[in-house]
Amino acid sequence: MAGYIFSLDSINSLRQCIENGVYSTNLTSPRNNTWGVHHEGTFADYLSMKPGDNVYFFIKRKVYGIGKLISIKNECKFLNFPNALQPYNFNNEEINDEMLMKDCNGNTNNRILCIFEPSPNFFLEGIDMDDVLSSNPNSFKNLRAFWKLSFIKVDDNENKALRDIILIRNEQSINRKHDVYNFNTEIHNYFSTKVSNNYFVNEKAILMYSHKDSKIKHEMAIEAAITSMVSRSNNTIFGRWDYISRQVIASPFKAIDYMDRMDIFGYRYISGFDTISKYLVLEIKKDEAVFDAIDQVIKYVDWVSQEYTFGNYEMIEAFIVAYDFSKEVRAYKNNVAIRNFAIGRRPIISKVWTNLRLIKYKYNIENSELEFEEVN
Repeated sequence: MAGYIFSLDSINSLRQCIENGVYSTNLTSPRNNTWGVHHEGTFADYLSMKPGDNVYFFIKRKVYGIGKLISIKNECKFLNFPNALQPYNFNNEEINDEMLMKDCNGNTNNRILCIFEPSPNFFLEGIDMDDVLSSNPNSFKNLRAFWKLSFIKVDDNENKALRDIILIRNEQSINRKHDVYNFNTEIHNYFSTKVSNNYFVNEKAILMYSHKDSKIKHEMAIEAAITSMVSRSNNTIFGRWDYISRQVIASPFKAIDYMDRMDIFGYRYISGFDTISKYLVLEIKKDEAVFDAIDQVIKYVDWVSQEYTFGNYEMIEAFIVAYDFSKEVRAYKNNVAIRNFAIGRRPIISKVWTNLRLIKYKYNIENSELEFEEVN
């Protein structure tokens, strides 16, 4: 399962979140009735949440855990009030009766929330970040780059390493009433009576306010839409993926602001097993793709081969999503998006990787959805 680490500013905030089993990012207000790229990135992170994913909190160098996302009516994240993804500055009076979080310090800048419970407990003792990272150095990738973000997502391997160190440090407190934070289900019970289809989160409102004719203004909005689509359905042009995340590191560690990041990264398991069979690399361009887009995604493919598949390119599927591709760019892709590699030792098997697919997107104004078409 994946894990989410939420950043808070105080122990009081932590105590309140855990007691209610609710987390919501306090967003900055939209400007000129438009969402900013950072807003859309936060929405994208929520859209990939699934029941069962682990929950942690980060406060002043320390990580606290452990919880897991749970579902009400088959969903673990909700709009705080209907139409919350419309980029307007609502006032509390006009939507007070419709707000889910009005009883736990919510406001109109809390647009989306997620619900969780202890798993097995939220322990009073936090673990210093240095101790976390040194407990299993090879497993931590995204957590090392947790900087200037409300929260981040980590994959199954990183999540297990984080869960392990917290459980080891708190072994004597597991399932005890002491040394753990209190939790009650009062807010969850209220949500279960309040939530309807009007509170479900999808990408349509994000796209609706980020398009110009059939094009999308921000790549982050496309990122949010694809993340949502792939997270909830196996029947997209991109196929089935059990884990999906965004802005995953794709370069050696350096100053965080200069790190390369993949727009969308994912993997899928062999059906019925916990063995990863394929990795996803997906790059997004809101306009027509140029030659550099091919070079960029191949650089990421090489990184995944080095860090995750250990030279086996056969395990990687790559996509570029753009508004259009010229004949020259398509020809360039066919010439350079090739990797020769070998698997096995006795005998050595030589193979050729050409699994980069070019996908055109178009915004359908009538149904507020993205449509995709593969080009050769």
